[in-house]
Amino acid sequence: MASQTPGSGAPITTDPYRQLLDEVGAFVYTTDLDGRYTYANQLVLDLLGGHPLDAVLGKSFTDFVDIGEAGDTLRKTDRRVLELGETIAREETNHIHATGESRSYWSIKKPLRDASGAIVGMLGISHDITEKKRLEDRVRQQKELLDTVLDNIDGLVYVKGADRRFRYANRHLADVFGRPVEQIVGRLDSELMPREAADAFWEKDLRMLATGERYAGEESLVDSEGRLRHYWSVVVPWPDFNGSPALIGLVTDITELHALKEELQRQVRTDSLTGLANRRSFQERAESEFARSRRHGTPLSLVAIDIDHFKRVNDDYGHAVGDHVLQDFAACCQHALREEDLCARTGGEEFCILLPDTDADAARVIAERIRLMTASCRPCPEHPALTITASFGVACVEPSDPSFDTLFSRADRALYTAKQQGRDRTCVLHTESAEPAAPHTASTRHAAQD
Repeated sequence: MASQTPGSGAPITTDPYRQLLDEVGAFVYTTDLDGRYTYANQLVLDLLGGHPLDAVLGKSFTDFVDIGEAGDTLRKTDRRVLELGETIAREETNHIHATGESRSYWSIKKPLRDASGAIVGMLGISHDITEKKRLEDRVRQQKELLDTVLDNIDGLVYVKGADRRFRYANRHLADVFGRPVEQIVGRLDSELMPREAADAFWEKDLRMLATGERYAGEESLVDSEGRLRHYWSVVVPWPDFNGSPALIGLVTDITELHALKEELQRQVRTDSLTGLANRRSFQERAESEFARSRRHGTPLSLVAIDIDHFKRVNDDYGHAVGDHVLQDFAACCQHALREEDLCARTGGEEFCILLPDTDADAARVIAERIRLMTASCRPCPEHPALTITASFGVACVEPSDPSFDTLFSRADRALYTAKQQGRDRTCVLHTESAEPAAPHTASTRHAAQD
């Protein structure tokens, strides 16, 4: 069927079927029941060292190839084909003597039968997948490296497609969702987080997918343990390997930084000794409440307070006791107020109370309640003889008030009147020109309580 050109080492194929087998791009061979070659196409001959077909026929694969530790498996596979008549497809790896390299193949082996159906040998067709395996190994190694890097950076990384399904999630994102990565990839965002939050994120995602612009901003999400977490998100549109639109997100947990920022803001707006609002935050809230009162025609009252003879407390008992007195008085005020009311320390021993939706009469009742509580308590157990009183000035917003400063001035004048009249009392001033209302003093406590 074939002849050989002298010195060429390769047969000249004259059989068209054999020529076809030489061109199929696969290793094709047949063996007898003992595993000796009865045919090999040109690729097999080249693999075995470039021998002519005559030098290969009658010899076995192991005469040319070291099958190493895989030998037992290969022999068992061949016996299943030759003895049991099975057709087997599997991956094989062989060490080639001629080249000194290991190569991987995807092989299909099936029995050859004679006219009577008896097995007389084996047909093998193998495709060299060595380069494919090497590429797969490189891709796998690169993926393992990338996964290791992304799983160990201090952030959440994900890829989401235009169908709202996650295509990738690192370990940190999986921890936030409280699921393994395998249960995140392929799932809709709305399956992994509250629907309202998922829809809000998706609305921003759609804008990025439509415009191609990146997004950077602060976001919040409740984690799998019910804790509110704060994140800084950077999301970038990206066409995936198939050209489909997708988004890559890199999210950094800034919960601790957010808490620190809020604490700093609280410190800026809060009196450190008493925990009340400081003068700055009080002024901001007061301006806002004044504007709301004028806009809606609702009452707004202000109580200005001064602890009586506070300097004597510091002089007689020391500043530590004085601080304790201020803290105790602040707690007394807070206890008597509603959540919407605002109590602030506006000076050393000076306080103000802002009372939204409260007229002058109701404000005077509140002031009296605090005054009586103050006079009856003993702020320092180590000094049982120490008692504290305070003076209160009350004013309510008037239609003619051009600004909050006018209301504040009127409350301050009422406080000044209370101090002039002997302290430990409450005075109400309705307008700049009007005389203060009759003060409530220790002699009128019972009436004030009623």
